[in-house]
Amino acid sequence: MKKKAVVLYSGGLDSTTCLAIARDQGFAPHALSFSYGQRHTVELEKARRYAPLVGAVEHRVVDIDLRAFGGSALTDAIEVPKDRPLEAGIPVTYVPARNTIFLSFALAWAEVLGAFDIFIGVNALDYSGYPDCRPDYIAAWERLANLATAAAVEGKGRYRIHAPLLHLSKAEIIRRGLELGVDYGLTHSCYDPDPQGRACGRCDSCRLRLKGFAEAGAEDPVAYLRQDQ
Repeated sequence: MKKKAVVLYSGGLDSTTCLAIARDQGFAPHALSFSYGQRHTVELEKARRYAPLVGAVEHRVVDIDLRAFGGSALTDAIEVPKDRPLEAGIPVTYVPARNTIFLSFALAWAEVLGAFDIFIGVNALDYSGYPDCRPDYIAAWERLANLATAAAVEGKGRYRIHAPLLHLSKAEIIRRGLELGVDYGLTHSCYDPDPQGRACGRCDSCRLRLKGFAEAGAEDPVAYLRQDQ
């Protein structure tokens, strides 16, 4: 019987690749998504439709309304920055403590499932500078998981936080996904899509994605309003 793993899955490029990697490594992936008040809900629509196609044996969507706190262009009435220098510090698209919140839910579900493996598609190279995507953060979270759960304290197992994309460039992530048969037309990355769900091509996420496909020598299959970056 395959080992169970909880995989944080947004419907985006990185989390979809991460889900495919978990499947390829022989895990039975239980995908976990969040409806947290994000403005780019098209990613969640894709996650609901395509999780089984990517390899999830189960997919759950949890409602958490982070608009109650705001503080991010993804959950508040703050304009999503376009065409900014990608190295210009932590952008307003950072959602306060988002990965910490998501990993807490993933840990709770993993303990109920009897799973000791959690996958998250964070990346410390081609990303927007978010503090909760760094190696030190992942290492600290793994220590916390093994201090905070009855299963670990009682010696039933040791939790591991897998971040297989952590040290890969966006191009390397895309190449790995293509090797695993990922259809990136099933994913969404844009922070500010139009009403038809087309990517803006100008936010940080779009620009990093376009750069990754260009460097990977592959064509991005999703629709863009503009693609001249």
